[in-house]
Formats: sequence, C-alpha cells, structure tokens
Amino acid sequence: ECIALIEQAAAGRPCPHCRCARKHRCGHASGLQRFRCLGCGHSHNALTGTPLARLRKKELWLPYLQCVLESRTVRDAARVVGVHRTTSFRWRHRFVPGAMRDRPATLSAIVEADETYRLESQKGARNLTRPPRKRGGVARRRGINREHDCLLVARDRSGRTLDFHTGRGQVTVGQLHECLKPVLPG
Repeated sequence: ECIALIEQAAAGRPCPHCRCARKHRCGHASGLQRFRCLGCGHSHNALTGTPLARLRKKELWLPYLQCVLESRTVRDAARVVGVHRTTSFRWRHRFVPGAMRDRPATLSAIVEADETYRLESQKGARNLTRPPRKRGGVARRRGINREHDCLLVARDRSGRTLDFHTGRGQVTVGQLHECLKPVLPG
C-alpha cells in the first residue's frame, strides 16, 4: 500500500538529477520501479532526491506516520511499530521536515489566531545566557516576560493552519502585522 502511494505521488515527476521529463522504465529495485533518464543517463526511482530516499522497511512507514500524527514519543512509536528506538529517531527526523514544508501559502475567509507562551529552551546550546533549569522548571518572575517564547497559531475555517515564532516576551502589534499580513486575504 505504501509503495503504491509513493509511486502514485511521483507519477510524471521529472528526473531529479537534470529535470528532464524524458525517461523510460529500467527494472525494479526494493519494490520500486526504476527509471533511466534519456537526458543525463542517470537512473532513479520515486524516492530519489526526497527525505525518504534509502530508508528501509517501507511497509512500516504508514504505521509510523500514524504514530507521529498521534504525537507519540520516539520510544513509544518504536515499540508500536516494531523498530529500534534509533531507527524511530532517524525516521522522525526524516518525516517531520517534510510535513513542515507542506504549509499553506495563505489563509482564507474567517481566520482565528491565538498565542501561547513557553519557557525559552536553550537545550543543546554551548553558551547559556541564563543559569540552567531542572526539568519542568519555572520562570524566575511571574507572568509573561522575556523568559517566555511566544508561539502564534492562525487557522482558517477550512482547517489550514500556520504557526509562527514571534520572539521572546509578549506579542506586539508589529509582530502580529509582520506574521499575519502576508498570509491573510486582502
């Protein structure tokens, strides 16, 4: 089922090497149809040049994608699908960026927006600009302040959603204008 979906999505796609549309079938490999480009002579399949290229266990991708959509943890998704946790981690980093690129260009009709605030994370930073916090730490001051990152989410009635990171502290009118003006209907 997964292979059929992949080949259906890639139908008519030009050569990923030279963008030439002229190609012919050239056997099968790993369950996928291979093609040879008549322009450059390179061979490719439906996954060449995509984030999913060279990943194995294609039959487990759809159940794993369902786990990602359900917001399961890396370890939980690995247990449910039946792969090792490092495989689950690698797959997560291949699947999620593809979903990030699938953002609508604009929103239409009635649009609702809301912001939420999270404590700023410096996880992985070499030089912290503040003392480290324990897990689930709290801000040093009450209320929304410069220790919080503002995340703005806008959604229209057809279900298209966009999100923005507006910066630290409370969201300002300028930040709202900068984020929402380009994506709202005139």
